[in-house]
Amino acid sequence: MSEHAIEMTPDLIAAGSSMARVARAADEAGLSIRILKMAQSARTAQEAADAAGCDVSQIVKSLIFENTATKKLNLMLVSGEHNADMGYISKHYGLSFERCEVRRVRDETGFAIGGVAPIGHLNPITVYMDRTLLEHGEVWAAAGRPDSVFSVDPKALANAIGADLIDVRAPSKDQINE
Repeated sequence: MSEHAIEMTPDLIAAGSSMARVARAADEAGLSIRILKMAQSARTAQEAADAAGCDVSQIVKSLIFENTATKKLNLMLVSGEHNADMGYISKHYGLSFERCEVRRVRDETGFAIGGVAPIGHLNPITVYMDRTLLEHGEVWAAAGRPDSVFSVDPKALANAIGADLIDVRAPSKDQINE
């Protein structure tokens, strides 16, 4: 953990805040989490990894899209070392997503862009999760604010939120030849 981050204990989390909603959702789901508040916002996966003291592949990027078929919001949890290949996802899984309005994200999830957590949403949301996140014993995801993250076991998280595990990009030539 970076010297520029503090561990948030229940007495340090403001009641009724987005971070409190994340902590409550984790408790209700039986997830063991540790919340860190950083000295500044982590705008990139690398900045979040540096603050948490982990590899960038352990950072969970929360991407919100509108599913073009259902018009509902969907959450995609992607490893910090990957970019979601929307063409691959569409072709391989039959999913078609488009960006949605920032205000809609806030209204329907209760989180601002940059702080969208995988848990604690105001409304139920379909979640797709980059399967490579399961390669780690611990990952770090947004904790309801752009300057906060929480650690969690990725398998426990996937189970708690009912995430559909997907590949977010085509396998590399090395992976195909294995």
